[in-house]
Amino acid sequence: MPSAHILLIKHLMIAALTFFAAQTASTADFSLSKLDNNPALFDLSIEELMNIEVTTVTRRAQKLSEVASAVFVITQDDIKRSGVTSIPEALRMAPGVEVARIGTDKWSVSIRGFNGRFANKLQVLMDGRSVYNPLFAGVQWEQQDTLMEDIERIEVIRGPGSALWGANAVNGIINIITKKAADTQGTFLTAGGGSFEQGFVGARYGGKINDNTPYRFYAKGFTRDNMRSISGENANDAWHSGRGGFRVDHSRGIDQFTLQGDLFYSAHGEKLDKSLLSAPLADAARGHSEGGNIRLRWDRTFSDKSAFMLQTYYDRVDYRLMTTSRYSMESFDIDFQHRFPLFDRHDLTWGTNYRLYHNNVSSTEIISFSPREQTNHLASVYIRDEITLLPQHLQLTLGVRLDHNDFTGLEIQPNARLMWMPDTRNSVWLSVSRAVRTPSRSENDVSLNARTISGIPGISNSIPLPVLAQISGTSSFNSEKLIAYELGYRHLFSTRASIDTTAFFNDYSKLRDISAGTPFLQTAFPPHLILPARFTNSASGYTYGVEISADWRPHEQWRLQGNYSYLDIHINSGSVLEQNNPMSDSTARGSPRHQISLRSNYDFSEKMQFNLWLRYVSSRDFYQIPGYVTMDAKLAFKPAKNVELFLVGQNLFSQNHREITSNFPASVSTYIPRGIYAGAEWRF
Repeated sequence: MPSAHILLIKHLMIAALTFFAAQTASTADFSLSKLDNNPALFDLSIEELMNIEVTTVTRRAQKLSEVASAVFVITQDDIKRSGVTSIPEALRMAPGVEVARIGTDKWSVSIRGFNGRFANKLQVLMDGRSVYNPLFAGVQWEQQDTLMEDIERIEVIRGPGSALWGANAVNGIINIITKKAADTQGTFLTAGGGSFEQGFVGARYGGKINDNTPYRFYAKGFTRDNMRSISGENANDAWHSGRGGFRVDHSRGIDQFTLQGDLFYSAHGEKLDKSLLSAPLADAARGHSEGGNIRLRWDRTFSDKSAFMLQTYYDRVDYRLMTTSRYSMESFDIDFQHRFPLFDRHDLTWGTNYRLYHNNVSSTEIISFSPREQTNHLASVYIRDEITLLPQHLQLTLGVRLDHNDFTGLEIQPNARLMWMPDTRNSVWLSVSRAVRTPSRSENDVSLNARTISGIPGISNSIPLPVLAQISGTSSFNSEKLIAYELGYRHLFSTRASIDTTAFFNDYSKLRDISAGTPFLQTAFPPHLILPARFTNSASGYTYGVEISADWRPHEQWRLQGNYSYLDIHINSGSVLEQNNPMSDSTARGSPRHQISLRSNYDFSEKMQFNLWLRYVSSRDFYQIPGYVTMDAKLAFKPAKNVELFLVGQNLFSQNHREITSNFPASVSTYIPRGIYAGAEWRF
């Protein structure tokens, strides 16, 4: 049963929705408006693209060229031309972002290393709503989706953002921002299918209640094929999903209101690697997840430098995958922010946040939690001051956030940034930040039959029995800590070419590690040794790297975009399990050292486009996965003004390739297949 906190919150949300309905009630006007009001981003110059406004870095609108942070924006035009069908695949376009597909419905996504199925140093937002899972410390990407055509942009911030967004925004932030209801008027239909993308359909309708209150409804569904394991067997991970939602925007004078919600259901599965598990489990597991969210936001703008924002949301997910995990989780969040000028040179932003998590976990053969049900609270306050030292040339930003959580108490996360713009074509910035990654229930309350391991000094070679690592959580697990140093440079060569370069050095302490105890014999069939282990904070290390992105338009009809990422990781760990357990942060070799992305977008005419996307990822030594080169291609043709036909090829350079192996649960390694699909869009 939900706790009293959750029941109270539900009543508060109902009251808030009633208030919103009262604000928007008026004489209905259901006349259709114009078609989608999407900006023709391909028609903008490189200089204009650098002036696109971003909001995630400072929690207010700011020109991309003036941001003292490593930012990359994936626009709707980028998404459409790439042919991607999911948010994780779109993130491959950003430098410094590591995306590796585990299976049909599972990805590992991180920024600047430490990747895994539950990468725990990345904060992910959808329209400002956190989708970070505090139960397992990560993001379940199979649950994060929307109609891809409704995404306005994805803002990718590389580097710490904890001074504004709080704990767990350690190595970066990803904010998926959807279009306003006014920009999605009319009807949109899409459908298609192919080899791996077996079938998909999407629909959206946008209208107006009155001139000040546009709305939209959408629905989508798809089915994707099973992948194949490296032994050639069916990986049992076919994915079938349906999702729907709505958005209503209302403006009244200086006030803006938004009410938005989604519901989803997914059927999924995976095949466990029984060679890594000693428990007598069925190797094939099927399950489903379902859930929804609702978000209410109120903005009041007094001037271009003075405003406040109040946002609240409720989110619930029920997840069931036989054998490995079963849980329900709900969260409530309320966030307030106020911005105002002080004297002539100070631009102050302060805010406060409260978040409640409630979860209930059922025990399985692999994992259990004690207690099964728990409610956790997080309270925060932050302040940020942008100080103009030299108007239009030099700006200093100081900020700090104080978070209080149930696991480690008070956490302080300061940040300082300096931006120098000697002229309109050059900008240099640097920053120093402190960030923390707070513990999750999976490190405090868990009992985990992790995997059968080998190569343990003094154990595996002397006893001819499999060894099962059995990991227990501990209340003494502390927050992981980071001190980050960044330096960035942007240069606009002309209206047709630009470059953006960032160098960083990250110093980590109290990283998660695993401490092994004394093994004992388990006589149940099959006989094996149990190696008890606990999570500790005994690891430390540092990383450094360079990220370069370039944009060049050699011709009005041709745009080239490229980026290169270099990452070097050094982790110190004294654990005997360092080379065996990928759940430890000491597995530095799990991330590629080099990544390259090259995109070519060419318009033959107003009716035909041809887009290519070449990618290279170097080897992952920990998983014994070689580097790979692959290419995607999309051909689009418009036989009529409101109709588009398209043909997409994915992973074209080889029949299949490997990208990563799941660190939990121990599922079979799969090949990512080549795929071809075709489809159509219709707008009216």
